[in-house]
Amino acid sequence: MFRVLVAEDDPGQRKMMCAFLRMNGYEVFDAGDGIEALELLKDIKIDIAICDIMMPRLDGYELTRALREYDKRLPILIVTAKSDFSDKQLGFLAGADDYMVKPVDLDEMLLRIKALFRRANMQSDHLIRVGDTTLNDLDLSITVKGEKRTLPKKEFGLLFMLLSYPNMLLTRRQLMDEVWGVSCDTDERTVDVHIKRLREKLSDVDDFKISTVRGLGYRSEVSQIAKA
Repeated sequence: MFRVLVAEDDPGQRKMMCAFLRMNGYEVFDAGDGIEALELLKDIKIDIAICDIMMPRLDGYELTRALREYDKRLPILIVTAKSDFSDKQLGFLAGADDYMVKPVDLDEMLLRIKALFRRANMQSDHLIRVGDTTLNDLDLSITVKGEKRTLPKKEFGLLFMLLSYPNMLLTRRQLMDEVWGVSCDTDERTVDVHIKRLREKLSDVDDFKISTVRGLGYRSEVSQIAKA
């Protein structure tokens, strides 16, 4: 059973998130602030952390930095009441892997947790397999039905990100943050250019499709994804 740490200072929100996660098969440990969370880590090993940003004593940014020291591969999902890019940027710079804006949709939270686990496993193995297609991030290659091709770094990064979160919408901003970096000031339309190139190069691939969500971003449509 996977162990989840929920650090949230709002008692009602924390209780609701913990109950939902337990109902879905997770072992949950909760803390009202960052100090409590770090105290818990003295006695337990966790598999994923969900951290609110605005907490007393030790906020989510500092907690995220401490968690990253605790385990460099630990999936960390931050939760913020603010949708400003600067808040998300600080979270990513602190070491977070993903973010959600309050009010938290519990079903979406569950999907993101599962995606973070899957992505952590894939990155550990450096491989993603979708049907007869394999991505290998050690050499930026994609193998389609036995034929190996190499992609430019940014195009490969976009594809690896999209297939790490199959069938989930990823905004242009999320893709920019992951592939170009949170401090990059490149126009988000750069993503569109790289996606267009990917579609042209992979027009013969049937195992997945990159779909546009108009005005928002992209998602990979995948019917079957296997662990590496």
